[in-house]
Amino acid sequence: MKSAVPFLAAVLVLAGALAWAQEEPQVAEAETAALSWLALADAGDFGSTWDQAASLFQGSIPKATWVGALGNARQPLGRMIARKVKTAVFKRSLPGAPDGEYVVIKYDTQFEHHTAIETVTPMLDKDGSWKVSGYFIN
Repeated sequence: MKSAVPFLAAVLVLAGALAWAQEEPQVAEAETAALSWLALADAGDFGSTWDQAASLFQGSIPKATWVGALGNARQPLGRMIARKVKTAVFKRSLPGAPDGEYVVIKYDTQFEHHTAIETVTPMLDKDGSWKVSGYFIN
């Protein structure tokens, strides 16, 4: 009797490839939203980053608090010189967040005074558009 293991392995590989192919457009849309949002931060328009963020984000931090925190984090770094995607991973759940559609994007970013890893997490918002729901800079 032949083993079903090779067949099962092929099915699992094909299923994984199909899931990745379905998520690929979502990752691209999320990356576009993240770069648009980051352009606001790069321009020092910290209030607009809150305005353009996901409703989940807006509900978790008051605008004035966010503007102050982002300004304190970004201003010492100087202007952004270069940014390159390190990873972009589609997720349906994240710790401490409701289930949904998220893309966790890590960028290697060179600022005028420092090199950093920025993590931007767009999510598919209530209105059907991708909006940033989280931002961390290390």
